[in-house]
Amino acid sequence: MNLYSIDTGYFKLDGGAMFGVVPKTIWNKINPADENNMCNWAMRCLLIEEGNRLILIDTGIGNKQDEKFFGHYYLNGSGTLESSLKKNGFSKDEITDVILTHLHFDHCGGAIEREGENLVPAFKNATYWSNARHWKWATEPNAREKASFLKENILPIKESGRLKFVEQSPNEFPSFISIREVFGHTDAMMLPQFNYKGKSILYMADLLPSAGHIPLPYVMAYDMFPLTTLNEKKSFLGEAAENETILFFEHDPLIECATVQNTEKGVRLKDQFRLSDIR
Repeated sequence: MNLYSIDTGYFKLDGGAMFGVVPKTIWNKINPADENNMCNWAMRCLLIEEGNRLILIDTGIGNKQDEKFFGHYYLNGSGTLESSLKKNGFSKDEITDVILTHLHFDHCGGAIEREGENLVPAFKNATYWSNARHWKWATEPNAREKASFLKENILPIKESGRLKFVEQSPNEFPSFISIREVFGHTDAMMLPQFNYKGKSILYMADLLPSAGHIPLPYVMAYDMFPLTTLNEKKSFLGEAAENETILFFEHDPLIECATVQNTEKGVRLKDQFRLSDIR
């Protein structure tokens, strides 16, 4: 098995929204805000090469939205999904599976691209994986979350005939990946977990967007059910500290991977490192 960190660029989000009830005097030391109170965040995906399968977890924000949309998010950085795949020796057409942790635009926007006037799968030979419960939640969105579920990112996946649900096609889903569902950030978000070089790696998606969110009260205002998130964090972080699980961060601007440990203040960061440092 080979793993590759896929840089799809950076975007900016309001620091208060990203850290919820935590005061700016505290969180600003973690990820300093600009003059507009915006903090920079990665959109880091994970590519897994195993046997004849090339599996991409999440796809970043994509490039098909209009200038007004992107103007809200201050895209920056030199990385793109396509250039990062190419840097690692791959092309989009080689991807066999795309696992979408959830269908918010910064996680699935790159799954669909424009081809003339049409919206088509960006990965023409891939199966797209979600689950039935989250798919229903995303395609029948509540008013608060509706702006994060863009139909042009989601509906063309099903229309293409390339969509499958993990629970309905278990024999086709990569057998070495376990999917763990969480329900605080959005309903039935999927966290892929697998073993690599004798270590367990857990893709944190938006349960733990960055290492700065490890303390339990650091819960995003974007989360639909904050107390559920808090309890899920407590459970997952306790398990990760006990088992020395490697956590892969999708949005941390600096830290790709980390382990955690129990301290007198609760679970805290232990070691931080790059994916390529895992031996």
